[in-house]
Amino acid sequence: MARRATILVVDDEPAIRRLLRTSLVGQGYDVIEAEDGSAALAAVEREKPDLVILDLGLPDLGGIAVIRSLRQRSTLPIIVLSVRDDERGKVEALDLGADDYVTKPFGVDELVARIRTALRHRFQAQGEKPLFVSGDLAIDLVRRSVRRGGEEVHLSPKEYDLLAELVANAGKVLTHRHILNKVWGPAHTEDAQYLRVFIRNLRHKLEPDPGRPQHILTEPGVGYRLREGA
Repeated sequence: MARRATILVVDDEPAIRRLLRTSLVGQGYDVIEAEDGSAALAAVEREKPDLVILDLGLPDLGGIAVIRSLRQRSTLPIIVLSVRDDERGKVEALDLGADDYVTKPFGVDELVARIRTALRHRFQAQGEKPLFVSGDLAIDLVRRSVRRGGEEVHLSPKEYDLLAELVANAGKVLTHRHILNKVWGPAHTEDAQYLRVFIRNLRHKLEPDPGRPQHILTEPGVGYRLREGA
């Protein structure tokens, strides 16, 4: 029988912790809890969870400090809980290494879907998938080929590099800064408008309806996410 994944829930609101415990246990996960950042770091060392759900607004260290500390020693998946208008906090958390975020108030179904995606990344073998398939889109990272509906799609070198970065992190939110640093280098991390142009070009080449993208999704004010292949 497969081991149940253990999730650490970090939130200073007892009602949120109760909701998450009930919902996640019902989905087949083991749940441990922490009410502040110090307790969270101690629980990670003691319990070795498979994933952390982390509220940014903690009373002591704060969620950002917890992410920074965890990322110095671990690649443990982190899903951030943030309030709706905390765009800056979401971006900072993702840039520091959080894997995803869910905005309060959140739907349990959405959160569970994000958890599954993050856990798949953790349990997969390290390294890029050689072949990404989603609907009529097929991207072969070994042959550097992109096909839509069986037809070869021509991409510029930078368009391909951008797409490859999205594929390597399929299902995860990537911030504007992260993508710009990885694809264009640290001197271009503020060129968000430049990135939008390339995303628009990719959508015109890859999406059935570029105005309603199915593959390259916008996370408003934060960045982009490549929908995982079905």
